[in-house]
Amino acid sequence: MNRSGIAKVINFAISSIFSLIIYLILTVGSGSILYWSEDEIILGVILSLISGLILTMIFEWVGVEMGLKFLNPLRWILFLIYIMGPFFFSLVRANLEVAYRIVTKNINPGIVKLSPNLKTDLGITLLANSISLTPGTLSVDVDRENNLFVHCLYLKSIEPKIEEVAGNFTKWIKLITE
Repeated sequence: MNRSGIAKVINFAISSIFSLIIYLILTVGSGSILYWSEDEIILGVILSLISGLILTMIFEWVGVEMGLKFLNPLRWILFLIYIMGPFFFSLVRANLEVAYRIVTKNINPGIVKLSPNLKTDLGITLLANSISLTPGTLSVDVDRENNLFVHCLYLKSIEPKIEEVAGNFTKWIKLITE
């Protein structure tokens, strides 16, 4: 089997297993075998294989290879720490800042170009989503050099540093994805 075939098998296996885990989490408590019925487990396996096949075709069409790095438990632990720590506190701080800006009518909106120096598509996507989920900022576009264009509710300078817009998101995302 060539490298492309192995990549397809890995993508299929990871997608199917991940889909089955999500399915089992969503249907917990529906039966008697541990927490699921026999029919529920069979249906979960069938649906996860179908979704794994569909996701593999989509990944092939888009040109994404998950690889074995996706299964590294350290990356998942770092991701959970990132979500519950730095991202959550940035989210709370941004909500308070947006409320302050709305009450005081002190806004200076604009679009800035950020160069996060992230190598993977997953890293860029995670950063863009983290920025967009944080109130007062919205990821607008990504160019071919992985520069991110972000609309900000308040700009302190014309060319802000990435830390002024994205906080320490970039450092955490590098740890998780690279």
